[in-house]
Amino acid sequence: MDSYTLKNSNAWTLFTYLQFAVAASMMAGGIFFLEASFAAKGFYAMSAIMLVSTTAGITKSIRDTEESHRLHNKLEEARTERILAEVSDPKAA
Repeated sequence: MDSYTLKNSNAWTLFTYLQFAVAASMMAGGIFFLEASFAAKGFYAMSAIMLVSTTAGITKSIRDTEESHRLHNKLEEARTERILAEVSDPKAA
């Protein structure tokens, strides 16, 4: 009874981590160049928005990976119990 489990691709996981790194560096750059009032504040605001959105994306990616591992472990546990039940069944001998 093999079941299809959703798994994030390595490309998606890498993309979310890179996107987070870019957003964090943009935020740091915005803070560093905060001398120019209007332009720097706009840059800071865009970076903050991107950082929040990528944080949500990376959180989703990590959560989906954990759920995929959890489901896989449950399936393996059920298979193991079934095999043990078949082996220990006295009627089978």
